[in-house]
Amino acid sequence: MRQWSEEQRAGTLEMLLTLPVRRWQLVLGKFLSVMALVALALALTLFLPITVSILGNLDWGPVIGGYIAALLLAAAYVAIGLFVSSRTDNQIVALILSVLLGGLFFLVGSRGLTDFVSDSLANVLRAIGTGSRFESIERGVIDLRDLLYYLSLTAFFLTLNVLSLDAKGWSRGEMTRAHRRNALLTAALIGLNLLALNIWLYPLNLARLDLTAQKEFSLSPTTRDLLSNLQEPLLIRGYFSEKTHPLLAPLVPQVRDLLREYEIASNGKLQVEIVDPLQDPEKEQEANQTYGIQPTPLQAADRYGASVVNAYFDILIRYGDQSVVLNFRDLIEVNRSRTGAPEVRLRNLEYDLTRSIKKVVYGFQSIDAVLASVEGPVTLTLFVTPDTLPEPLKDAPATIEKVAAGIEKESGGKFTFQRVNPDDPNSPINRQALRERYGLQPIPVSLFSDQSYYLHMVLQVGDQGQLLFPGADLSETGIRTAIESAIKRTTSGFLKVVGIWYPQNTQTLNAFGQPQPSFQRYDSIVAQLRRDYNVRQVDLSSGQIPADVDVLVVIAPDNLTDVQRYAIDQYLMRGGSVVVAAGNYLLQPDPFTGSLGVKQVENGLRDMLLHYGIDVQQAMVMDPQNEPFPVPVMRNVGGIQVQEIQAINYPLFVDIRPDGMASGNPIVSGLPALTLQWASPVVVNESAAAGREVTVLLQSSAGSWLHADTNIQPNLQMYPDLGFPIEGEQKRYPLAVAVQGVFESYFKGKPSPLEEAQNAQPDASQPAPPTPEPSPVGTIEESPESARLVVIGSAEFLNDTVFDISANLMSNRYLNNLAFMQNVVDWSVEDLDLLAIRSRGSAVHVLEPLTDRQETFWEGLNYALALLSLAAVGLVWYWRRRAEQPLALEPVSVPVSIDE
Repeated sequence: MRQWSEEQRAGTLEMLLTLPVRRWQLVLGKFLSVMALVALALALTLFLPITVSILGNLDWGPVIGGYIAALLLAAAYVAIGLFVSSRTDNQIVALILSVLLGGLFFLVGSRGLTDFVSDSLANVLRAIGTGSRFESIERGVIDLRDLLYYLSLTAFFLTLNVLSLDAKGWSRGEMTRAHRRNALLTAALIGLNLLALNIWLYPLNLARLDLTAQKEFSLSPTTRDLLSNLQEPLLIRGYFSEKTHPLLAPLVPQVRDLLREYEIASNGKLQVEIVDPLQDPEKEQEANQTYGIQPTPLQAADRYGASVVNAYFDILIRYGDQSVVLNFRDLIEVNRSRTGAPEVRLRNLEYDLTRSIKKVVYGFQSIDAVLASVEGPVTLTLFVTPDTLPEPLKDAPATIEKVAAGIEKESGGKFTFQRVNPDDPNSPINRQALRERYGLQPIPVSLFSDQSYYLHMVLQVGDQGQLLFPGADLSETGIRTAIESAIKRTTSGFLKVVGIWYPQNTQTLNAFGQPQPSFQRYDSIVAQLRRDYNVRQVDLSSGQIPADVDVLVVIAPDNLTDVQRYAIDQYLMRGGSVVVAAGNYLLQPDPFTGSLGVKQVENGLRDMLLHYGIDVQQAMVMDPQNEPFPVPVMRNVGGIQVQEIQAINYPLFVDIRPDGMASGNPIVSGLPALTLQWASPVVVNESAAAGREVTVLLQSSAGSWLHADTNIQPNLQMYPDLGFPIEGEQKRYPLAVAVQGVFESYFKGKPSPLEEAQNAQPDASQPAPPTPEPSPVGTIEESPESARLVVIGSAEFLNDTVFDISANLMSNRYLNNLAFMQNVVDWSVEDLDLLAIRSRGSAVHVLEPLTDRQETFWEGLNYALALLSLAAVGLVWYWRRRAEQPLALEPVSVPVSIDE
């Protein structure tokens, strides 16, 4: 603040103004010298982000944006300070006035002021405020409007600085009146033009550069492709109240800007409306009665105290007769700042909007529409051996032919059907060719019969083929469902169906006979999958999985019957995709204390998975790289016992970082970390898995070891570092694998459990359970190559109880587990469109776990590097001062007169 005031106080300003240098050159020189000092100060902080990038997966985009924003903000404040300094010869006065003027520009757009005004006025104030503009660039988005704002502010005050210096040489007479008027008019016109330019560019929201690594703030190719392929008009209507909660108000412009980008990308196929239902009674009535949108009561504080605001913050997406409503709970996430104040931000707006658009678009299309959009014919071939068909299946070929004929008639020539008997000598394909070309194995007529039959369908869509095995329901409805589901799986345009099974949430009794809640809750994963898929809870006790299920998810299998295992096995044998969270240990409350405990799984899927060549071992992996466990600790504070939550190392919560994930695999792409609780090693038998594609998705760190005891309580007195002794070999252990290829049935050569269940004698003392109907087609003994199996070594990493434990310390880190599971399902159904968008905002970036000694080292290293850099700058400055040579002056020769 002393740049000009000190010049005036010392009397050197007059000398500067009389030099043959233009005024603007003097101002620019002062400005650049101060900015050089600011840039040097910022450069000395670079060691901190470099350290963070070494210790974690730092996204450099927001860091670069933050430095650019800091330089621009500093440029504006320096220009303000130089102008104020030119108006006084007292540097203290210049400092106070500069702080007041700079603070005024900052406070105009701050929440402390915008919270108490209307939404429209708040938007204007945020556009003026230097701090509110800073936030956009800081998050990694270089917006042309923000750049122009800071440059305009800087240019305007530098212009005033030039004018102020020039005014010091003005006289007040009539001779200079025109010059004074022209100078003031020039400054005013420059200011007005800069203001007009900012107002003109304010609606332009597309001229920006996204610096984030995953382009979090730019529309993805998936979104653009989805919008470009719309067949009908799509409506997106935002319901936002003018008077809303102060934390939600800044989010409305962000939503509006992104919706504008959607509208532009759709080439006129998408209509965006932003309405305030409280100002439009007709729109409010439609929202309430038609779409069930109601105002949400939100508690807010204003200048008069606390109050409740009934506000709308909802988005309606409508396509044809399909609609989806996103309320504020679907769109935002709330975190706590360092001061404990709540911070609200949009979770992942593009993902939420695109998945909802995809849901309504795919839900609206019919099978006829999909067939019409397919390039090339769709051919269904039925391979049947009528001479060896069992008696219950004699009518099945005619039923299949009838259903196929109906679809062919409705398809407009896109669908064709043909029937082939591989036992016919004149057939173009025989049994051997079926085995070689499609991997189709005949089905035995009975367990001990030497006869076999074919009743298989192959759906060919272009170059892509899909096998259809005969299901249990051979009625016209069941067959049509199976054919339509196969067409949906081979073409885009339909929602996939996820079948899910998990233990029922039943209440248990403690040692005193009192009920205690069950720890088996899986609502979060069900809600997560429902965002993109139709989720259906399946009943394994029927022994059959519905034909329209695209992927089967089995969580924490325990106490299964052979009939339930048979349902899973035969679904896999039909070429389905199965995902199993199959750890050998389940969460169980202690009957006496109610504290956490585990029990071993009984009658799970271990033997069946072992038959497939996947061994889920009977042990838990312990890892020194782990997620902390919250423990209540009593602490004495001034003689009063205070309970607080402290974090301790808990090796049974295995913390998996990118070095323990399959590099380049889409399932783990974009995930910075995830945690597997009480996980068992998942080892693939190489000989049994020969010919299959095997990928180890997750593995522990190199310092891991195995723990076979069910005692999971840490003993910090004996083992203060980790709570458990380190036993056995320390190495990496695989914790999740994905296998694709041909599988042999676990029930090959065994009687069908469905027949055994039907022939079993019921217990007269117990109510008779529903008896599963035996499949008329027998047991499929080998799967096609399209079968997929994902095995995860933790049965509890998707348990809501575990999420509650994690949330006590690690905020929303458990979202990584949900994202991982959804990625697995996407890979299983070969639907990877939304995977890249979801990984943008759902992942939590974390640092590598450090010991106290490592933390001290890195902290000391940063201090040392900053001090050494500062000392180096001082030495350079000192050497340059010493190397400076005084300006050599020419001797003045005074001519001597002869007369003297």
